[in-house]
Amino acid sequence: MDDLTVIALKSTESSADLACSCAVLLLAAMVAVGFALATVSHRRRADLAAQHRSIALPRAASAMTHWALAPVVRTLVAADVSANTITGCSLLAGAAAGLALALGHFGVAAALLVAASLGDALDGLVARGGNTESPGGALFDASVDRYEEFFSLGGLAIYFRESGPLLGLVLAALMGSFMVSYGSAKAEALRVPVPPGAMRRAERATCLCLGTTLVPLAGAIARACHGPGWIASLPLLGALILIGGAANVSAVRRIRVIAGHVSPPPSPSSDAVSRNVAARADAE
Repeated sequence: MDDLTVIALKSTESSADLACSCAVLLLAAMVAVGFALATVSHRRRADLAAQHRSIALPRAASAMTHWALAPVVRTLVAADVSANTITGCSLLAGAAAGLALALGHFGVAAALLVAASLGDALDGLVARGGNTESPGGALFDASVDRYEEFFSLGGLAIYFRESGPLLGLVLAALMGSFMVSYGSAKAEALRVPVPPGAMRRAERATCLCLGTTLVPLAGAIARACHGPGWIASLPLLGALILIGGAANVSAVRRIRVIAGHVSPPPSPSSDAVSRNVAARADAE
């Protein structure tokens, strides 16, 4: 259990971390209740779910996020705030979250990760709402997404640097995350359909945000119940295991599907030539 206690041993047990975690969960609960009240009609709920489909992230969660961000998008568009400005702020929040993770402030990191993730969703919505979409903006957004993911997982790698198994788990999550994104980018570059699959950017961000948010709460419960310190590590380790496993499996599947699109099956004439060559070789 020595590796599992690394969070409890190194954590500052800051009240600010616990307060930030509670604030994140309270915000999520308020949005969920508001969305439920606003979508009492079954038809309205079905329409929202159909507009925001995702493989791993539940449709209701995706629709709820877009519903909550809609008034923010309208305000930003009316204020003439550019999508690139939002993307830049999201990058700063992601960098700050990585620093907080490296220092063991998981509650503060959770709040910053949520801010960065919401910024990732907002910039595209603002660009579409203000009719300011551009290839340059899309490139900037995609690049910032990669940097944010590196900041968060890189911060965890620094935090877990003294534990080989936990560092390896973080690196596996980092590898899977980047390979899923690489598969999507490669499909678009080759002009083939992007294969569906789990652990896209939104799903990975959700898992990491949730796992990070629950660390201070799990630690507080463990201390109150005089339980073992490693209990605090379980939410984050579970998130990393899920990301590392599912993302790498999804990445391999994506690459295989893309390879099938760009490598057509051999023609019948090629098969006949191959059989004739093999037959002559056997005769000799």
